[in-house]
Amino acid sequence: MKIAQKYSHLNGEEYLIVHHNDLYEEIKSVIESIDADDFKTKVSKEKTKKGNMLYSPVDINKEFQKEFSKTNWKESRYSYYITLNRELMEKSILMPTSEQKKFLEDNGEESPIYSYNQTDFVKNKIAVEVQFGKYSFVAYDLFVKHMLFYSGGVINLGIEILPTKNMQSQMSSGIAYFEGEVYNVMRQGRNSPPVPLLILGVEP
Repeated sequence: MKIAQKYSHLNGEEYLIVHHNDLYEEIKSVIESIDADDFKTKVSKEKTKKGNMLYSPVDINKEFQKEFSKTNWKESRYSYYITLNRELMEKSILMPTSEQKKFLEDNGEESPIYSYNQTDFVKNKIAVEVQFGKYSFVAYDLFVKHMLFYSGGVINLGIEILPTKNMQSQMSSGIAYFEGEVYNVMRQGRNSPPVPLLILGVEP
């Protein structure tokens, strides 16, 4: 596969080149190592594509998992306690999870709710999400997950790998694609979401 398009938000790519160009090269190598045609194994049952061979999102995700694991990119989990008090949230989010609950209880929260998010691959505070799933999953990555990890000091940059429209047209309906998701980010304005991002559009 190859990187056909890319979009840098809040100098995401520039940060990666200056501070972690070695990791950027690893990411490129992983993408290039995957032959998408090996995973064109799904027989479509959709009316407009019935009988066509489509790319299998599940199998492609598994291959990315295997290749990233070879260079020690690992899943990361960020745990936290929920509060709807903005002042308490802004203070607690920077604390270790072990301290958050007591802090919230000491400040009037009766039963703080425990929650967590996890991201596919993290290395040296760079997070990579490989997303060949539905539109809603990508929106959650870009506007919730990466931002939460960034606010909590777990990462300095979020990277999202998506199929281009060209590749998505050879997949099942409802799969997110690079052009559509970049448009959604751009229409929010230059500073939203407030986290450096690099969105990569890949295709065979």
